[in-house]
Parts: sequence; C-alpha cells; structure tokens
Amino acid sequence: MSTEVWKEYDENQLTHSAAHYLMTIRELLEEHGYARVTDIAKRLNITRGSCSISLKSLKKKGLVVEDENKFMSLSEEGKRLALIVEKNDELLETFFREVLHIEPEQAEIDACKIEHLLSIETSIKLCSFLEFIRSNRKVARDFMKQLQKQTNSCSHSVENCPNCSEVCFFEQNQRVQISRKA
Repeated sequence: MSTEVWKEYDENQLTHSAAHYLMTIRELLEEHGYARVTDIAKRLNITRGSCSISLKSLKKKGLVVEDENKFMSLSEEGKRLALIVEKNDELLETFFREVLHIEPEQAEIDACKIEHLLSIETSIKLCSFLEFIRSNRKVARDFMKQLQKQTNSCSHSVENCPNCSEVCFFEQNQRVQISRKA
C-alpha cells in the first residue's frame, strides 16, 4: 500500500456519525415532516447535548439547516449525501448477503461500518456487479457456482494459501466464534 493512501480516509466528506445524523434527519422528515434535536437524539439514542454539538458541525458544513423554530432540515447537499450513504448501505448489504453469503445480521453490521466511505466510482461498479449477478444469465449463474466452490475449497493452511500468507481468516473466525460462546 502506498504510504499516502491511508491519509485518504481523512479526506472523506462524512464521518460515520455524520452520515447517521443526515440519514436520521431524512427519515424523520419523511415520517413526521419535521426533525428537532430531541427527535434526532431519541432516534440515535444519545443525549440532546451530544446531538446539538454534532449538529453544530453539520450546520457549519452547510449540510443541515435550522429554522427560527429550531426545526432541522437538510440542504440539497445534505440530502444528496444521505441518499448516497443509504444506497451504499443497501448495495453493500446485498453484496454481502447474496454474493458472499454473509449472515444478514453481520452483513448489516459490516455495511454500516463502511457505507459512508465508498467512492461514487466504487458504488457504480458495485451496483453494476450486482445487476450482473441478479441477471440470471448463464454466465452469472456459473460464476456464482464457481465462487461457492472456491469459498468451500479453502485449505485452512497458511502455508498452502496464497491469500492468507501469515493469517488464515478461517482460523481467526473459528477463534472469534469460540470466544463469543465462552
């Protein structure tokens, strides 16, 4: 990895928290027609004080607008970003569940962790890939069969796997499952 690539994370327009504020405001506006600090805090299960502090930053960035009656709305850019994050979440969850066969709960958790980090280019490519997989064309069905065979053919050996090199994910997964049961 390039020594500069990791710095791109800081260049991301939204933090995980900011993305959830925008999506929550959008949801509240759709459901109730309004969004107040109290409503947002309640939905996110945080204090009104914490919510106010975070909203201050989003207002400063021009993503959230507060009217004279203390009702919150999203700017056009705030709406656009909320919709992008929501679509990314949907794409990622679908990919994890339908292609990688990740359990729904874990797929939801993993999608939530990275939904705000994808570039538009990656989102477009992921959407195209899912369209292909869902096309039910013979080549797509054959691909999925081969992918499933590959997934089930892991040797579980660091020495024999070109992908694991120093750590076998399968072994790590077994350790995580055992520690969760303990």
